Amino acid sequence: MVSFGGLARKLLGSANDRVVRRFQPKIQPIAAFEDEFSRLTDDELQAKTEAFRAEIAAGKTIDDLLAPAFAVVREGAKRALGMRHFDVQMIGGMVLNSGAIAEMKTGEGKTLVATLAVYLNALEGKGVHVVTVNDYLASRDAEWMGRVYRFLGLSVGTIVHGMSDEQRRAAYACDVTYATNNELGFDYLRDNMKYERDQMVQRGHHFAIVDEVDSILIDEARTPLIISGPLDDRSELYKTIDAFIPQLDKSDYELDEKQRTATFTEEGNEKLERLLEAAGHLQGESLYDIENVAIVHHVNNALKAHALFQRDKDYIVRNDEIVIIDEFTGRMMPGRRYSEGLHQALEAKEGVTVQPENQTLASITFQNYFRMYKKLAGMTGTAQTEAAEFGDIYGLDVIEIPTNLPIQRLDEDDEVYRTFEEKFRAISREIQDAAKRGQPTLVGTTSIEKSELLAERLRKDGLKNFQVLNARYHEQEAYIVAQAGVPGAVTIATNMAGRGTDIQLGGNADMRIERELADMPDGPERKAKEDAIRADVKRLKDEALAAGGLYVLATERHESRRIDNQLRGRSGRQGDPGRSKFYLSLQDDLMRIFGSERMDSMLTKLGLKEDEAIVHPWINKALEKAQKKVEARNFDIRKNLLKYDDVMNDQRRVIFEQRIELMDAEDLDETIADMRHETVEAMVARHIPERAYPEQWSIAELKADALELLNLDLRVAEWAAEEGIAEDDIRERIREAADAAARDKGERFGRDVMTYVQRNVVLQTLDALWREHLVNLDHLRSVVGFRGYAQRDPLNEYKSESFELFEAMLGNLRERTTKQLARVELVRPEEERQAPPLPRMEAHHFDASTGVDEIGDGAKRLTANFTPAAADGLRRDPNDTSSWGQVGRNEPCPCGSGKKFKHCHGALV
Repeated sequence: MVSFGGLARKLLGSANDRVVRRFQPKIQPIAAFEDEFSRLTDDELQAKTEAFRAEIAAGKTIDDLLAPAFAVVREGAKRALGMRHFDVQMIGGMVLNSGAIAEMKTGEGKTLVATLAVYLNALEGKGVHVVTVNDYLASRDAEWMGRVYRFLGLSVGTIVHGMSDEQRRAAYACDVTYATNNELGFDYLRDNMKYERDQMVQRGHHFAIVDEVDSILIDEARTPLIISGPLDDRSELYKTIDAFIPQLDKSDYELDEKQRTATFTEEGNEKLERLLEAAGHLQGESLYDIENVAIVHHVNNALKAHALFQRDKDYIVRNDEIVIIDEFTGRMMPGRRYSEGLHQALEAKEGVTVQPENQTLASITFQNYFRMYKKLAGMTGTAQTEAAEFGDIYGLDVIEIPTNLPIQRLDEDDEVYRTFEEKFRAISREIQDAAKRGQPTLVGTTSIEKSELLAERLRKDGLKNFQVLNARYHEQEAYIVAQAGVPGAVTIATNMAGRGTDIQLGGNADMRIERELADMPDGPERKAKEDAIRADVKRLKDEALAAGGLYVLATERHESRRIDNQLRGRSGRQGDPGRSKFYLSLQDDLMRIFGSERMDSMLTKLGLKEDEAIVHPWINKALEKAQKKVEARNFDIRKNLLKYDDVMNDQRRVIFEQRIELMDAEDLDETIADMRHETVEAMVARHIPERAYPEQWSIAELKADALELLNLDLRVAEWAAEEGIAEDDIRERIREAADAAARDKGERFGRDVMTYVQRNVVLQTLDALWREHLVNLDHLRSVVGFRGYAQRDPLNEYKSESFELFEAMLGNLRERTTKQLARVELVRPEEERQAPPLPRMEAHHFDASTGVDEIGDGAKRLTANFTPAAADGLRRDPNDTSSWGQVGRNEPCPCGSGKKFKHCHGALV
């Protein structure tokens, strides 16, 4: 029986089909230009770019120019790359231009599709960013597709790790910029720590196309990008707090080992408050007052360190340091540290040297970074399963683009075995059978550990000729992936998302030519060898096709259907035949979590023998339902985290906008005067309460505050003794005295110098307070969840208390700025003036599941003029220039002369 919905879909098509049909009429106008443009010379075709720009300047929109612009790109790609866009690729380009996600199967040419929307939007001259998952793909795609853009007169830039600010600024100034998501995010954060506008490298967020959009905007978006720097030494506080935990009984806290949480009971809280109060660490009446958020954070970390982490299981102590043990592989991970003070708590517990904690200088989630773009688009082979999240968080629709040729891949039902051992035996037999008949096989695993286990099994079973891919991306990997379609090839891969290279049946002729003929000069001999390689690849392709095409054999179901689909999609490229099959066991993580015990007993009763498998479409559907539940749970977690980050994001936006206004302002007198007046207002309100009698005024304290904050020794006591004096009169006199002192200083310094001093004082004070505020928000967020026990919504509590902290921060900004400007006297001569150096900075992106830093051992340094010698704790020898590292031009010369480096040894460079 066909449902009404199913009947409607048959007659009218799905919602996706209807969207695609809306784009199809636009293909004909593009095709109409093809003959005309093919007759143009290269110069005439290139002149179209300037003509389009002139039309935009005259008032046309990019949508008005879509048909001729797409036709120009199609012709440009034919000449620069020898590739012509298919009609379905034109639809993909239109989807990207509309600000949506184009879901295109593997091998359908997403990289080429992007050129259409990139070129069209780059005509506005505001810059287009193409976002990739790693530096290799950014460089490869910029060079490869850059041939089309440069041929048509556009400039192309690439941003990879290790570039200087000047190189980055030049790359962002290009019409098209290729970069990774991490580099874009870190550049944005660093820009908003600069002290002068011309030091910033980015020029706005106009349009971005995100490649592998599901990987970047969903998988990597679970944790924020963080820039950190060293914090003041607080090792004694960690040791003090640590000493309290052994004084608690087991009844003072509750453990949940499954969720890895430890929480204090009510009795435990009371006992802890008494201990903290006795030690002088408790402010106010309760541990959970807002003034104590940092202490609560330390206390919770100390409890976790003692109750949840076991020595020689979770970590070991070696050479006076705590070394983390990877829970999956059992290997030590030197250089990696737990975040948010947990590592320091473990160091205090074990009595080793407590290393300085890193302070968050700036942070942002990928969700909030990419939502800054005026227009955002994405492309991937697998986004449909996460369509709800893309729509809800980013406002992006997912449009499935039809394949150029019909898919011929056969997706077989899963085979389910009772144990790992039985499953691995079946997989080994199947791989060897496929290799014997010459069918190329791609074997997918869910972890590095399991790929190594399978490789070991295959070696034991006598199969030697296979490749294992589980490392970070590098060019050798690209070649291995490209040749995985050779007849009889066996390739074991941990994760096929973001590999960036198609598996072509018979292998990739261009890569073989590049590798095998790298040292051979151009000429008839090279041409003959190239032809021979292409003929060999064609022969191998025919053999692979005859054997059934690429066989994707997966060893386990992933938590997400999307990852399974990414693996499946590697087979059946461009209408090729192919096959895919999943081998499962009841001991797999997903099967074990979702009720495999009942299934195991049922299969035993049904008489399932060893090495027999159960195969049925119902099992596929049941597993899909389980995966949907896991996906929904993960989405809820990400959505909840984003709600908290949105609170910080609103404050971040205010601070960053304020910084840019301060850098752009030619005159800051009015802003500084407002800060000074508000400081006076708050100062008088503190010591002369409203409607209080003169004898209740705190005149001595007011005089002390005026000296402290305004650097003015005022006759406040004499004023207060005057007959009929009111608080307004005293406030006005203090304000006039402060304004007069500021005017006098401004006249002595000169307007330009005074503005320079004001700008730097405000920016440096604002940055210092913002860093303190970020630490407070981190601590508040880690403890606010406990408010739920009191039937109060933790999110609302977080919003209200973070707003209070933000207001307090702005009050501190006014007072500190006023105080510093009242005291500042020393000014550098005009030619010596320069912006203050940035603090030492490091980049971090912590894995959501392990809490370990993904960026790499000893996180990447981000400060441009950072001195390696100083950073590593090495002393500079005045007589040994090799120990100096990089020396800032305005630093004192390490030789000890007392001169600046640029006037001493630096003058010789």
